[in-house]
Amino acid sequence: MSIKQISVILDEQSGSLSEMTKVLADKNVEMRALTFHEAGNFSVARIIVDNVLWASSALWQAGFTADTADVTAVEIPDKDGGLSCVLNVIERAGIGIKYMYPVLSRKKTVSSGGGMPVLVFRFNDDVKAADVLKAEGIRVLGQGELSAL
Repeated sequence: MSIKQISVILDEQSGSLSEMTKVLADKNVEMRALTFHEAGNFSVARIIVDNVLWASSALWQAGFTADTADVTAVEIPDKDGGLSCVLNVIERAGIGIKYMYPVLSRKKTVSSGGGMPVLVFRFNDDVKAADVLKAEGIRVLGQGELSAL
C-alpha cells in the first residue's frame, strides 16, 4: 500500500519555498508532510498533500517542476522503542531505507485516545516493506487515510 509524494524543485532564491506553499494555500491544498533539503544548485521539497492531482496541477500551472513518487506512510507504535521496532522489522527483511520524514499531524486512534506518530518512508522496495510491516502488525496507511488527517 503506497501513497503519493510530490517532489518540487526550488531554486536558491529567497522566497521560493514560500511561493510554493502560497500556490498550494491559494488552491486550498493542505500539506500533511513536508521535508526540504539542499541538492546542489537547487533545493527539493517533498510533500504529502490531501489532493495530489489538484496540487500537482496547481504547481505546474505556477511554473514549478514537480514529480510524483510512491512512498509508504507507517504508523509508529507510540511506546518506548516504537521506531526501533519498525526499523528492526525492515532490517530483518533486508529492505533499505532511502529517506524518511514525519507527518505534520497525528493519526487519531480510538484505542489510544491520542495521536499516533506517522512517518513517511521511501524504501528500496515499498511493496515488500508494506507487506512485511503489515505481517508484523504494524499499520501502513493508505492515501485516503493520510489525506483525512
